Amino acid sequence: MGKKLVIVESPAKAKTIGKMLGSTYVVKSSVGHVRDLPEKVLGVDVKKDFEPKYVLSKGKTKIVSELKKAVKSCDAIYLAPDPDREGEAIAWHLYEILKPAGKEKPFYRIQYNQITASAVKAAIENPGEINMNRVDAQQARRILDRLVGYKVSPMLWRRIKRGLSAGRVQSVALRLVAEREREILGFKIEEYWVMGATMRRQSEPLDPFTTKLSRIGGESPDIKSEAAAEALLEDLEGSQLKVDDVATKEVTRRALPPFITSTLQQSASSLFGFSPQRTMGVAQKLYEGVDTGDGSPTGLITYMRTDSVNISKEARDEARAYIEQRFGGDFIPEKPNFFKSRTSAQEAHEAIRPTDVSRTPESLKGVLGAQELKLYDLIWRRFLASQMSAAKIARKTAMVVPERAGQRLDYLFTATASEITFEGFLKVMALDIRKKKDDAKEDSEEGAESDEVDTLPPLTAGDMLDLVEWLSERKETKPPARFSEASLIRALEANGVGRPSTYASIIETLNNRNYTTREKRQLTPTELGLEVNDLLVLKLPELFDVGFTANMEEQLDSIEDGKVNWTAMMREFYTSFEEWMEKAKEPPADQEKVDAMMAMLEKVTVWGAEVQRGKRKYSDQKFVKSIADQIKKAEKGISDRQLEALVKIAVRYKDQIPGAEPELTRMGFAEFVESDNAALSYEKTMQRFDMIDKLMLSESQGKFFESLKQQVASGRKLSKKQVIAVDRMLVQYSAKIKGFEELRESLELTVTDSGLPQDNESPVLMEMLGQVQTWSEPVTRGKMTFDDKAFYSSLNEQFLAKDSLTPRQRYALKRMIFRYKAQITDFDGYVEKLGLNKKSKS
Repeated sequence: MGKKLVIVESPAKAKTIGKMLGSTYVVKSSVGHVRDLPEKVLGVDVKKDFEPKYVLSKGKTKIVSELKKAVKSCDAIYLAPDPDREGEAIAWHLYEILKPAGKEKPFYRIQYNQITASAVKAAIENPGEINMNRVDAQQARRILDRLVGYKVSPMLWRRIKRGLSAGRVQSVALRLVAEREREILGFKIEEYWVMGATMRRQSEPLDPFTTKLSRIGGESPDIKSEAAAEALLEDLEGSQLKVDDVATKEVTRRALPPFITSTLQQSASSLFGFSPQRTMGVAQKLYEGVDTGDGSPTGLITYMRTDSVNISKEARDEARAYIEQRFGGDFIPEKPNFFKSRTSAQEAHEAIRPTDVSRTPESLKGVLGAQELKLYDLIWRRFLASQMSAAKIARKTAMVVPERAGQRLDYLFTATASEITFEGFLKVMALDIRKKKDDAKEDSEEGAESDEVDTLPPLTAGDMLDLVEWLSERKETKPPARFSEASLIRALEANGVGRPSTYASIIETLNNRNYTTREKRQLTPTELGLEVNDLLVLKLPELFDVGFTANMEEQLDSIEDGKVNWTAMMREFYTSFEEWMEKAKEPPADQEKVDAMMAMLEKVTVWGAEVQRGKRKYSDQKFVKSIADQIKKAEKGISDRQLEALVKIAVRYKDQIPGAEPELTRMGFAEFVESDNAALSYEKTMQRFDMIDKLMLSESQGKFFESLKQQVASGRKLSKKQVIAVDRMLVQYSAKIKGFEELRESLELTVTDSGLPQDNESPVLMEMLGQVQTWSEPVTRGKMTFDDKAFYSSLNEQFLAKDSLTPRQRYALKRMIFRYKAQITDFDGYVEKLGLNKKSKS
């Protein structure tokens, strides 16, 4: 009997499954997708019903060759990528590529929700076929994304800068972040006053407790000025405090559903500071298999890309049995807990749960790394809690009224304390049992203060209380918070944008493209991000509308369900898309002005040299010729942006064009002439360049300086920003420039000195670390590598060039010296000179 071939997409997964299945199976990995659309061309034939032109993915030639050999040597092939759209597409691409090598051999599609021996063997015993509806949904998504990215991104290149990208879903996520930022910037802060009182019983126990003013004349307090607050306090002065009522109600808190992708990412971000990308990477390891110590690797959690809160009956029964055995019968509900997924969720999938609930986090200490154990513990507790009884909480509220003859208004002060009467699911998963945020207004609204206290003393209606003090605190309304990665995922999910497999990559793309930055767990749009968003929303508001994008996600779901034909959906989309792109086009420039500019430029006889910037070359002469060719072909008009480029070239060569300045001014281009006249002269530019030529620049500064020299050599003046960058360089290296102070006035610098204090610490720090002979090995944390030796060498090079370091750099070196204390002669003397604590470690 011949061997059987199982193909998965991950090497780690292949290793785990290979050990489970034994020697009669060959388990190989495709290492992700093997085919995709080509990188440098559209790769979609729109006229042939959006027919994709797939090519082998980069670096996959050898892998595909090995898979073909394996197919030829085995009797049956089982395609076993992940149970989602991407996995189905990988299986189909593998089938299309490997089918010729397999000839008449059978190909099967197998799926499993968890990588355990029983689940994998059951899948092999019950193989199925490739789900073409799911493949079509993936193809439609891929082609949609390619069309939008390929056709919209060039608009960003023309209007902002080359290399930028627009994405069908990514740009909508950016829109949410940008609009929140605009909302924050436009928020009008209003002041309000929160009133309360600290009081206590007139007999033991005398512990004071705090109440909040909850009602004035039966209405919520609305105190908008200090005068109103003072008037209120005046009205309360001299009042007797009496307990009007003590109300107790039992509150039931039900467990949250088990994790889906989005809620796992949100919780891991809130609790551990994990980025969505890190959470999915750690979850992938737990899913793909870990050797728990018996030599047999097994998956610890179910598939982690899911939007379903469904749980298999077997898993539910195992959880209930475990809960009863460990905590007792009171902790399992009479009927199992069921949770409802959102409408678009794939109910055939399961929520994220442990594959074996009896495998406790405690049993995996020493087996899992710190991050893996944290995430497993979170998943295990959330799943177990989801199958446990509800918690019972007694919520006691004391209502106190002040009474005084002649009092203008009726007031009610309240204080609420919560006490757990039955733990239920809280036994395994701690939650804040106080009033939920939903029970009160948000903090950004006035009067949104909770009356929650830790404990209340014994109180009975009619009890008289002593006043400790009246409380009055000025507060301000708060703007909405910036999105965190967790809250952005929540917003995307709530709006129906994106799916479990895409949330992490959407956020990572925004950060990698420099459209957003992470600051204290918050996502802040960069200037570039705001500029990109503003242009996209201005030019293509319908395409990057949240509602439209959500509708497209629903269409993709319908394709997967077999309700919609993918090419019909694409045709409908593309009809609208073409109309939107046509509307987004810039109107052609004034042809009379274009003709006048071309006539002026025909008089130029000496052109500047071609300039190399990075991988691109710029030539004024070639650009003008390309415009002439475009006019001659008459296929499309000259844009305003192209006309502006011609004007700038004409200004640059105005000395060769008789009457250029008055003619350009007559045509409405006076600002370009004035800007050029105000620009730094050639003489002053060369004076700066002569100074910088003698300096020892860093590699990046050297490249930048060389590009500026080429630019000026081609006849192009420095822009305002470039002049500032050059002047900053001169100030930065002023200590190395002979006679700089005497030349400063004649240079007419555009920047001032940095104003930093004199650096007396850097020479001492460099001298200390210069004694170190043995450096610690580099340490990698996440994507960052920390290398003391390389860091010191870099700063030493900078110090030699500038004679100073920044305060932040000096602070980092001060921390470092304590790690190499044993290698530094007279360490205590140096430390004293630096004014540091000798026992300090930082």
